[in-house]
Amino acid sequence: MKVGKIIKVSGPLVVAEGMDEANVYDVVLVSDNRLVGEIIEMRGDRASIQVYEETTGIGPGDPVYTTGEPLSVELGPGLLEAMFDGIQRPLEEFRVKSGDFMTRGTKVDNLNREKKWNFTPTVKVGDVVEEGDVIGTVQETPLILHKILVPIGVRGTVTSIEEGEFTVVDEICVLDGEKRLQMMQKWPVRKGRPFKKKLNPDVPLLTGQRVIDTFFPVAKGGTAAIPGPFGSGKTVVQHQLAKWADTEIVVYVGCGERGNEMTDVLMEFPEIIDPATGESLMKRTVLIANTSNMPVAAREASIYTGITLAEYFRDMGYSVAIMADSTSRWAEALREMSGRLEEMPGDEGYPAYLASRAAEFYERAGKVICKGSDNREGAITVIGAVSPPGGDISEPVSQATLRIVKVFWGLDHALSYKRHFPAINWLNSYTLYQTKMDKWMAENIDKDFAKNRAKAMSLLQEEASLQEIVRLVGRDSLSYEDQLKLEATKSIREDYLQQNAFHDTDTFCSHAKQNKMLKLVLEFYDLGMKALEKGVYLKDIEKMKVREKIARSKYIDEEELYKIDDIITELNGAIEKLIQEGGILDA
Repeated sequence: MKVGKIIKVSGPLVVAEGMDEANVYDVVLVSDNRLVGEIIEMRGDRASIQVYEETTGIGPGDPVYTTGEPLSVELGPGLLEAMFDGIQRPLEEFRVKSGDFMTRGTKVDNLNREKKWNFTPTVKVGDVVEEGDVIGTVQETPLILHKILVPIGVRGTVTSIEEGEFTVVDEICVLDGEKRLQMMQKWPVRKGRPFKKKLNPDVPLLTGQRVIDTFFPVAKGGTAAIPGPFGSGKTVVQHQLAKWADTEIVVYVGCGERGNEMTDVLMEFPEIIDPATGESLMKRTVLIANTSNMPVAAREASIYTGITLAEYFRDMGYSVAIMADSTSRWAEALREMSGRLEEMPGDEGYPAYLASRAAEFYERAGKVICKGSDNREGAITVIGAVSPPGGDISEPVSQATLRIVKVFWGLDHALSYKRHFPAINWLNSYTLYQTKMDKWMAENIDKDFAKNRAKAMSLLQEEASLQEIVRLVGRDSLSYEDQLKLEATKSIREDYLQQNAFHDTDTFCSHAKQNKMLKLVLEFYDLGMKALEKGVYLKDIEKMKVREKIARSKYIDEEELYKIDDIITELNGAIEKLIQEGGILDA
């Protein structure tokens, strides 16, 4: 092992000389405490190293040991239900070894080397396998069958394969008499895992949030950003997506967020029951926590660790959602390290390569045909939160993100102040997957869904113009038709878009229920217009008793959606009665 010597220490940045045999992105061990670091710049024999632990007490003359390997994660059984830090060190193991506060230089294996897993082969002696093929399975949790894959770059004929209880480092299979395989494999985090082919993302990711699924859907294998100021609900939206999105694996990266928020995730997720299986949500979740009081350098690595774990599960043929909360904190870590490297600063002090680094991360999303002879399909959907200072999305991180992602869920502090959640502003947000999603909805849910969505959005846009008039000269200056339009859009906003994350029924809404609810709200508008044309008074339409049932339709269980059809029938009857009786108040 080559030994260098420290000549400069600047916070998490250490400069060492005598490192001529090392390469950029190699992992090194700094000082006799063996602190983990990564080379981020080479100039001659001088290496600039970002250290993933506290550097207090380290000074010039201390040794640096090179490992000759890039920063990598261990992939294998034991990832699910675990909580790791930004470079995949298991925090529970750290707590057992060093107490509630991490001790510098503590060495812990990323994956448990002692726990045994029941390995079931899916190939036999004599079979020819290639990279990405499944050679066996481990039932890691009741929800997820962990598929053991042939490592990338390896192929051959199976000459020996075992069945039974093994640790992740035991030999389970031999190819060509010499290539020995184990359940665990390593992969460098900054390098995307390969696949056969990228597919067109044409299936929506059902999130259960009406404002997202109806107006701004994201595709499985797509990318989305949630920018918003402090307190507007970014983290809550991401929690909701992690809980309810119809993906098989969730990777949640807490990147520079407050420790109490990660604590909430840890406390909540084990108690959330997966509606599809009846098991705890943690059974299909990996948590990566690099909170704001942890070393800043590890924060920069944390999203690469998260996306690599997501790619590994994608390669098994699973649909994966990765939540990065928040990429702004990751960008701040980039800015700090860039400043310590004395690089030329770009806009607002961020490095000039901010946009390309963000693109590298988001580009690893996608729906793909995985490596292997069975042509499995897998998908990674990336949802990144952005925390622009003061909610100003013209700042560099937001702008770099918006150039890359295809869905923008713009959070609005004014909506959150009114207690309207999710506080996604329907006038500022957009999705570039709309055409594909409309086609899928027409084929699988209702051919009129896209037409109803467009009509509801048109009404909401008209409402914004009408509210300007109301603020200037009052509501009574509007025609009865425009006043009814305001009533209908109020119903769309409060009865449809507003959703209670803490209500057992309203927290999740299926596509079928969204379709029926939207039809119900629009039916009120269409029938109301018809009644106005027939001479019915607006006040009589507004005071119909059935309107309370429209408002409460969001609390109807998924198994009782026929009740929404009953409300539509009752609404039709009430309007007909008003028309026949010329507008009697108690209709």
